[in-house]
Amino acid sequence: MTRCLDCGSPRTADQCPSCGLTSAAAEVMFRRRFLKRTGVFLAGSLAFPYVSQIYPPLDLDLMLVVFGGIFFAALTMAVILDRRARNHQELEVLKHAYSGCILLPWILAAMLLVNGRLDFSKDITYHAATVDGRYNMPGIVRGARRLFVNSWREGQKTERLAVNADDYDRFKPGDQVNVGVKPGALGIPWYFGVYRR
Repeated sequence: MTRCLDCGSPRTADQCPSCGLTSAAAEVMFRRRFLKRTGVFLAGSLAFPYVSQIYPPLDLDLMLVVFGGIFFAALTMAVILDRRARNHQELEVLKHAYSGCILLPWILAAMLLVNGRLDFSKDITYHAATVDGRYNMPGIVRGARRLFVNSWREGQKTERLAVNADDYDRFKPGDQVNVGVKPGALGIPWYFGVYRR
């Protein structure tokens, strides 16, 4: 017994008893929904890196690793779903797993946006640091510009500060800086700014 690609109901004949679609029509309907969901996922995958550069959390690299894992897992599931749909194989469990991944980039982006945008506290902590190096990678959305400074946190040797183009051009290795950190509306510390000492 197989399931309908569109509604997931068990079917024994070519036409589904629940939705009335043949297997070919169900595949077309599944592909339409699949493309829309993939579009929503990809849009969220562009929104998250953009927001993470505007309100960069203190542990941005960790969040980017988590996001990368979600992204590649979802793309792998999408490829497997497409192949299994072409072969009219069972999809139900994989469809639900893929649906669960669709909104994760949007949730991460919204979390960073709320954390930074709604952080109205005047509590800014300034940490003295020295610029050790710089990194610039142009990108489609916003690119990645980092200043590497010596860390003030225990267990960390270097902090990788996500900065805008002005701060990237303003500071060179060896410069003495003050790094402003705000606590965040959701309790996620984020870089407020980098200033010359």
